[in-house]
Amino acid sequence: MNVDSIQNGIVIDHITAGCGLLLYEQLDLGSLGVPVAMMLGVSSRKLRKKDIIKIDAPVNVNTDVIGFVDPGATVNVIRDGVLVEKRTIEMPERLVDVIKCKNPRCITSCEQELPHVFRLSDKERGEYRCVYCDTKAETK
Repeated sequence: MNVDSIQNGIVIDHITAGCGLLLYEQLDLGSLGVPVAMMLGVSSRKLRKKDIIKIDAPVNVNTDVIGFVDPGATVNVIRDGVLVEKRTIEMPERLVDVIKCKNPRCITSCEQELPHVFRLSDKERGEYRCVYCDTKAETK
């Protein structure tokens, strides 16, 4: 299967196989109004299998969402058909309005205007905790 190269846009590469759809949803790529190509289960020398998302427009993607869903994925910026930037995404130290606190007693439950802020509490386990009530975030 061939998917044409893009001239100006973003390629999210090295996505762990099976995480591509989740990233598509979490990044709300369907609402962009630009062509988005997803390839699932692509052969990879490094990962055996991987997913790839190509966005055929120069848009900003929330790298905190990518780092939360699949740290280690790469974001490639393409301009005029040339790779101009390649970044490996790591787990962010703080997540703001990426996930919501599920604790009904958390202040964010009654103070709706407060941002949902989580801090990385255990990098090895990928664990985040609410900064207001210390509740552990639900996994992706």
